[in-house]
Amino acid sequence: MTKSELIEAIAARGELTKARAESLVSCIFDSMTVALQQSDGIEIRGFGSFTVRPYKPYDGRNPRTGKPVPVPAKRLPFFKVGKELKELVNDSRHLAITGGDDDEHD
Repeated sequence: MTKSELIEAIAARGELTKARAESLVSCIFDSMTVALQQSDGIEIRGFGSFTVRPYKPYDGRNPRTGKPVPVPAKRLPFFKVGKELKELVNDSRHLAITGGDDDEHD
């Protein structure tokens, strides 16, 4: 699902205009982004939680040349799926798998 598809789904489900739904989605994403920038965690019960994880600097390798490349320390968002969402997705395993093109590379 893309952001525009999410906006359309919220507009239809909530009987909102697309403009109002877009404003709502943007406000939520902006609030989440600010929280993560400030290293605050986000917990949405039944869905999952977002945290920021620090990573130490390390020496990587350029895959093309094989030469070492220094990778600086960084902080990255991490998502941990909630128990209810995990169960809902797992219980839907009888449905056909769609999307992605993993099988097309054989």
